[in-house]
Amino acid sequence: MTTHACFAHKVVWITGASSGLGEALAKAFAAQDAQVILTARRAEVLEQVRQSLKHPERHMVLPADVTNEADIRHAYQEVLKHKGRIDLLINNAGLSQRALIRETTMQTERAIMEVDYFSQVFLTKTVLPTFLAQKTGRIVFISSVAGLLGTQYRATYSAAKAAIHLWANSLRAEVAEHGVQVSVVFPGFVKTNVSFNALNGEGKPQGHQDSAIENGLDADEFAQLVVSALAQGQEYVVVGGLKEKLGVLVSRLSPSMLYKMIRNIKVK
Repeated sequence: MTTHACFAHKVVWITGASSGLGEALAKAFAAQDAQVILTARRAEVLEQVRQSLKHPERHMVLPADVTNEADIRHAYQEVLKHKGRIDLLINNAGLSQRALIRETTMQTERAIMEVDYFSQVFLTKTVLPTFLAQKTGRIVFISSVAGLLGTQYRATYSAAKAAIHLWANSLRAEVAEHGVQVSVVFPGFVKTNVSFNALNGEGKPQGHQDSAIENGLDADEFAQLVVSALAQGQEYVVVGGLKEKLGVLVSRLSPSMLYKMIRNIKVK
């Protein structure tokens, strides 16, 4: 594991930290001697994650529902009360999808957008005054390769991830002169439980694993790559296998070719 001194003692607030990418990122930043703030809905699970981290006494459990604005305002005040600053905010909480457009209710469409887009916008707007006052820090958004490509069974998820990417681009332009940096991470297939919790058209969890996710990149490896990229100051970070990276490249060079590739894709 590479040590990045730039993260030592930094306050890193991670949402969706109870499992998957968030838990892996928490472990990776704790290993860099950062002070990690863990946020998700389940306090008892967050406490288990905290106890698993290097120097657990340095880290903080802060349960909250990211879609509840009152929860987020309270959590923000608690962070400032106990830590006094925020050096990195990692907007990771998310909700995936496995349903065709014609099968997806409007309630499900809105539920996905609420978690994957609006909650990240609200949290970022809530903490932004602290970053501007500090004149330093980095805000990170976990988007998805799906947000760059758009695929079957993930229309709303792809749209939400694309939306947060472009919102982050605008934010980056607005805060650059204030010393605040913005990065967007685009994971490809990473082995987590994301597909178990992915919503079907009726808004219910799919309840089983996808083969592409099962064979994806190890979550801890993903986290190490993200930490290294952020240590280098990267703003656009694609982390995935060869197929995902190829798709991103083709999307830039020949959109029409990408559309043909997506039509023939077999991944659900």
